[in-house]
Amino acid sequence: MFINFYIVLNAKLFNKLFFKVDYMFKQVIIVRTDLQIDYRGKWGAQIAHASLSAGLKVLNDKRTKNWFTAWQLEGQKKVVLQVESIESLFNIRDKAKENRIPYYVVEDAGRTEIPAGTVTCIALGPALENQIDKITGDLPLFK
Repeated sequence: MFINFYIVLNAKLFNKLFFKVDYMFKQVIIVRTDLQIDYRGKWGAQIAHASLSAGLKVLNDKRTKNWFTAWQLEGQKKVVLQVESIESLFNIRDKAKENRIPYYVVEDAGRTEIPAGTVTCIALGPALENQIDKITGDLPLFK
């Protein structure tokens, strides 16, 4: 337990020494509030799909693999934000693509409240916090 606590406290130093980085990483999940999803559990599942799928995408890419490790050692910072339309969500996706920030778009399977193929959310990162903030910094927290 002490070792885990020590690693978390010294994650920035560890990242600087072993990955030659001196910055923080985070993941942002953005959900669509225009959808008629009534249950918090449904939102929780969609957000979990986004986070896990984006994380695995980063981990399995040679260019970003070290980002995943650094993010993990820093405590896996995540923030959930909201947009009011699919157009806004796709605008964020396009900006992420332009800035080479890894992302994952979640489409629902259609087994419960919404039709199959409905885009519910997107996850950006884990990636450099300052790069993600350039795209999502003005969005409100998901309520």
